[in-house]
Amino acid sequence: MEIRTIAMPADTNPNGDIFGGWVLSQMDIAGGLTAARRAQGRVATVGIDAMTFVRPVGVGDVMCCYGHVEKVGTTSITVAIEAWKVLWFERREVRTLVTEGRFTYVAIDDDGRKRPVDR
Repeated sequence: MEIRTIAMPADTNPNGDIFGGWVLSQMDIAGGLTAARRAQGRVATVGIDAMTFVRPVGVGDVMCCYGHVEKVGTTSITVAIEAWKVLWFERREVRTLVTEGRFTYVAIDDDGRKRPVDR
């Protein structure tokens, strides 16, 4: 797991569900952590190849994001990310997939220029 956070009322859309952009930003943070660890340094998001929303997130839901490296290029890293919401029912944890996607990051140096990633 890369991150775990709780959805708050300030993050809702007009329908009362958590705004999809908030979910996407949490996934980007998680993917950035995964990519930075693999790149052993700074990375920048350059693209989202695919994203599918499966279930809404509600206020008070705990959201967990998991990422794993799918592909390493010369300067880029593609990370598959899943976001799950966690609820507690009768003293047991219930996890539900919320969304998944593929994010691409590029390794950058201290000046913000692309740099190679060790394979």
